[in-house]
Amino acid sequence: MQNILIDDFQNTVGESLVRHKSVIDIMTKLGESNSRINRALAKSVTNCGCIKISAEKQKVPNDISLEDVSEHLSYQIGGKICDNCREVLEKEIGMNLYYLAALCDALDISMFDVLLQEDEKIKTLGKFSMR
Repeated sequence: MQNILIDDFQNTVGESLVRHKSVIDIMTKLGESNSRINRALAKSVTNCGCIKISAEKQKVPNDISLEDVSEHLSYQIGGKICDNCREVLEKEIGMNLYYLAALCDALDISMFDVLLQEDEKIKTLGKFSMR
């Protein structure tokens, strides 16, 4: 079922792409989309204030095993994203997925296959994937 959903999405994007059919256009729109996600997240902090980012060096004890590292790490986000900011971020992430699907379509790469390969890599390596 998931294969159909992802493949259908990629095919729909490929069929709907008219203005930015060039791979150069797709590349630049994907980069712009990444920037818009970052901007929307920053505005959630600086304009709305629904969340707070408390970034600092993550403190991990030296004698800890890799399996226990995640217990000492956090996303460094305080608060909860409001409905308005969530809506904006979901829209921007959706556009990002659109252009990612367009790039995959242009290069004849299956998003579903990429997703499966990445999932398998993560499941195999787990925390050792070090991402």
